[in-house]
Amino acid sequence: MSWKEAIFLGLGLADILGLICVIGTVWGIKMMSSPATAVSGNLLGAASMAGAIIVTLVSEGIVGIGVLWVAMAVGTVLGYIMAVRVAMIEMPQMVALLNGFGGGSSAIVSLMTLVATVWAASTVTFGEFEKVTAVLGLIVGGITFSGSLIAASKLAGKINQRPIIFERQSAINNLALIVTMVLGVSAIVSDGAAMVVYAVLVLIGSLAYGVLFTIKVGGADMPITVSLLNSFSGVAASISGFAIGNPLLIAIGAVVGASGLILTQIMCRAMNRTLGQVLAGKTTVLHKAHGQKAAAGSSGPSRPIQPQLGGAPAQASPATVQPAPAGEPNYIRLARSAKSVIVVPGYGMALAQAQGDVKALMDRLEAGGAQVKVAIHPVAGRMPGHMNVLLAEVDVPYDKLYEMDQVNDEFAQTDLAIVVGANDVINPAANTAEGTPIYGMPILNVHKAKHVVIFNYDTKPGYAGVDNPLYQPSDKVTLLLGDAATTVRKFMGEVGL
Repeated sequence: MSWKEAIFLGLGLADILGLICVIGTVWGIKMMSSPATAVSGNLLGAASMAGAIIVTLVSEGIVGIGVLWVAMAVGTVLGYIMAVRVAMIEMPQMVALLNGFGGGSSAIVSLMTLVATVWAASTVTFGEFEKVTAVLGLIVGGITFSGSLIAASKLAGKINQRPIIFERQSAINNLALIVTMVLGVSAIVSDGAAMVVYAVLVLIGSLAYGVLFTIKVGGADMPITVSLLNSFSGVAASISGFAIGNPLLIAIGAVVGASGLILTQIMCRAMNRTLGQVLAGKTTVLHKAHGQKAAAGSSGPSRPIQPQLGGAPAQASPATVQPAPAGEPNYIRLARSAKSVIVVPGYGMALAQAQGDVKALMDRLEAGGAQVKVAIHPVAGRMPGHMNVLLAEVDVPYDKLYEMDQVNDEFAQTDLAIVVGANDVINPAANTAEGTPIYGMPILNVHKAKHVVIFNYDTKPGYAGVDNPLYQPSDKVTLLLGDAATTVRKFMGEVGL
């Protein structure tokens, strides 16, 4: 017997098909790392997951259970409706919501596994290992579910997007986690009805901790939080797979958990955070330093700014505006003569839905002879890759998108940097304002460009609550405030592009 035959006989057909589904999922994730193959990777991942569901139904002998097909049909219809209706600006909260659903389903599986030992003790084989993994799946799944719902609500603006801080919060968070773990141990060492009661209390404790953990995170760190919760959803699924003895669920969950953790580490490095700081919510606890107004909710002082486009644009900031001087503004001449331009998009572009206008501006600058690049900060937007998706939606070529490390050294030689709705990721205070949430965070070196034009809604601090020195009056910086979709169009008209 050859080794191939031995593997085939040892694994069984269901295991081999499951392995193919796992490989397809991994390969799909790999393809999604490049914008050029992301769509195909997403389709491959979806097909692999559909195959995994079919393999599970057949191998477990539950194909004929009608309620499963009804549930899957309902889920399919709801998923399709949500996918069709959700706008790109709403994609971050959609991802957070789906993370929550993944964690919630794992919590349900773990809880029902524990309950089954009481309701069907004579037919269920359930050892100590399965009990431990069920409790762990319950804890991680519960934290993921409630934490993701809070994250989605913050991203959607349903609750305050800034860190919600109260007295002795860290102590309360730690106490909630300790109590949940103690209840988990009690569930493990108990049997019968007592175990079920403890399991329900564990679920309540994990849900509470998920809320307490996430409300402490502000908008500036939300990309890290979303990727971390994505990892948690995979870990919860893998742990619950151990509880029910499903190798396919273990493998798929591990893949999702590992990929989410890798992405989280990338986000942490991009923000100069540690994972421990994010878990403890210490990254957005704001302090005053070097005169910076860093208190949560700070709106920033009003100050004179650069000339506006023919007067105040639609929805302009209430900040004091100096009248435009007679003659042609300097930024018009600079825009017409620029040979190298770097565009920096941010969440404000997403809010204004200005990506189409940004694409039009890039096309016209290139038609005028300029070389145009787009600099993407790893945490621009509210989820990893948010800016890439928005720009891909309006057909910005992939080869014009540059990561921070690829383009940062070029700003010093760039004629013109154009910022559209970005703040924290370009804030030079990250290099000097000790004690603030962004101190030490790598930023895009926009301040080193020969001239900067900023299309932001107003001059208020970003989510980190730290004033941006670029908003100070300067011959090098032009602030064109208001709704970006409006101001970008007016800019093109004034410049004659």
